[in-house]
Amino acid sequence: MLPNIIIKNKMAINVDTVYKTVLLILNKEQRGYVTPNEFNKISTQVQLEIFEKYFEDLNQQLRVPQVDSEYADRQKNIDNNISIFKTIGDSTYNAAGYFLPPSDTHRIGTVIYKDEKELQRVQRNELLNINLSPLTKPTTTYPIYVYEDGTTTNPPRIYVYPKTITTASEITVSYIRKPANVVWGYQQLGGGTWVSGPYIYDAATSTQFELDSTEQTSVITNVLLYMGIVIRDPQIVQVAAQQAQAEEVNQKS
Repeated sequence: MLPNIIIKNKMAINVDTVYKTVLLILNKEQRGYVTPNEFNKISTQVQLEIFEKYFEDLNQQLRVPQVDSEYADRQKNIDNNISIFKTIGDSTYNAAGYFLPPSDTHRIGTVIYKDEKELQRVQRNELLNINLSPLTKPTTTYPIYVYEDGTTTNPPRIYVYPKTITTASEITVSYIRKPANVVWGYQQLGGGTWVSGPYIYDAATSTQFELDSTEQTSVITNVLLYMGIVIRDPQIVQVAAQQAQAEEVNQKS
């Protein structure tokens, strides 16, 4: 059984900076206020949308002929953005005859048996012919699997062959996980009045964005877009973010 491996992003976006920047711009635009819970829901959605766009951009890049170093750099940047979500985790076995990948799976990579054998992935319509031939019939030495995508009601499933393999600890999965939900954690002041409301940021109960810091302006812009504010000049966001960071430093000093 392999341990879960998660690559941490050393240059992730700070959730407190984003929230305070959003509040500053809302205040300047005289567009009211957004509660921490509302901000958390919107931020989680924005992060997921940017994350999913990485795969769209990567597919688009792969369809374009590689003709220059700029192309290679763009592809490398996308790969780097995705790489922090690559991990390895344990499966669970369902008595109905299939394995479940980790619950935070976004895309499956490889399926591994007893930490040493990589299973060959096949399509379900290939199974009959594979099982009929003694040369291709799966064994514990050469196992195979069929992967079925999840639906709104059912999680994704991994069907491993031969069916004698039923021990969850023997099947591990390398996969790309979904980003964790964003949380601006807080302690609430009793009757206190702040420009950001009666809330004090609590880093201990917060969950940071997992996107690279280069996405900060896009994150803030898209969060504001959900609130009906269109920012056409990225510099507005950058200046507000610098102001929010400066205020954070002043509060700590």
